[in-house]
Amino acid sequence: MPRTTEIHDLIGIGLGPANLALALALDPQMMRFRFLERKPRFGWHEGMLLEDATMQVSFLKDLVTQRDPTSPYSFLCYLKDRGRLSAFLNLREFNPTRREFHDYLAWCAGHVAGHVDYDAQVLGIDLAPVSDHAGPGSALSVKVRSGSYVRQIHARNISLALGLKPRMPEGIVADRRIWHSGDLLHRLEGLTPPQGARYAVIGAGQSAAETVMHLLTRDPQAQVHAVMTPFGFLPADDSAFVNEIFDTESVDAFFAMSQDLRAQVLDRHANTNYGVADPEIIAALYRETYKDRVAGRQRLHLERLTRLVHAAHDGAGLALTLSDPTGAQHRSLGVDYLVCATGYRPVAPESLFSDALRELLRTDAQGKPLLGRDYRVATDPRLSAGIYIQGDCENSHGLTATLLSNLAIRAGEISESLTRHAGARHFADVGT
Repeated sequence: MPRTTEIHDLIGIGLGPANLALALALDPQMMRFRFLERKPRFGWHEGMLLEDATMQVSFLKDLVTQRDPTSPYSFLCYLKDRGRLSAFLNLREFNPTRREFHDYLAWCAGHVAGHVDYDAQVLGIDLAPVSDHAGPGSALSVKVRSGSYVRQIHARNISLALGLKPRMPEGIVADRRIWHSGDLLHRLEGLTPPQGARYAVIGAGQSAAETVMHLLTRDPQAQVHAVMTPFGFLPADDSAFVNEIFDTESVDAFFAMSQDLRAQVLDRHANTNYGVADPEIIAALYRETYKDRVAGRQRLHLERLTRLVHAAHDGAGLALTLSDPTGAQHRSLGVDYLVCATGYRPVAPESLFSDALRELLRTDAQGKPLLGRDYRVATDPRLSAGIYIQGDCENSHGLTATLLSNLAIRAGEISESLTRHAGARHFADVGT
């Protein structure tokens, strides 16, 4: 039977980089907090930890530096602890490899391990039936399953950072021959495709370009078809002035905009993040194809101005149906494996909320929880418990919502908000 525990000041749901940054920003001497993660250990996009893939942000945009440059949890402190600080400085690189940054994140997770429950799947969130002086609506109840054991944890606040869910093309379902790029390394290791295998990679963004490069370098005999709607891989806009869109001041400006202007900004500057690749990986791919031309062979086939319509198993492989962007002309392509580098979508937290809780949440024009600048959901006055949402808030907080760029600052803002509301509650309690 479910069992009630004492009330925490904060329960964080999900331990990806967002809630990990928040965990590092909290003071365990001032606040009782716990983070719940459904995975058995910390992991971040492990299926795409390609050997030479680099981060698209500077190491200075780690989990703490922009908030507190003196923090012991910075990337530089991690390098010092690992004995690589001097060697890293000699590299003269701002962008570490993805594998190294993952090791940094895991290192940080180790420092807060005493506040984390792994193998903890959250089943739902409801109003907590508290009986203390704070009254109804002052706490939330989180239902958690660990193995066969189900329990209830009560908290004054929750931080939802549920991460990203792979987006598959319409009508395409992952199976033993069809993968999302996020599972690339796991699938390649698990299946061990034969040399000379034929692949189709759907997409034209960073993940697609990295997937194509990995398949070409992994197997000199591989045939890779890059299926994309543009004419070629498009470069990301990371120019200095445009890159300021990821600064904290830009989050302030974006939040103050009208909904129409927000939509225009997101559409105009989608090429900073969506459907684009770093110029370096584009150049590396072109060099690879040029080497093949010199050798008198072709391994990369650009299926330009093309989209995937259908995929069906055909004997020992797959039969793909491709079309032009208008859908007027169709053609077939036979491959052994299909990799969908078609991006991700934020996991919306609303499915975890009970009906009673939903009734107390204010929503925007799209029916999503309405957030304040501090990422706290606006609620009915009857609900004094705080709900913070990280990730699924691009429409209100801009392009940094699902990215690493602003994690340190955001963690500080949420921590300050928690302290501010706790203080207001304390004064209210004193006056009763």
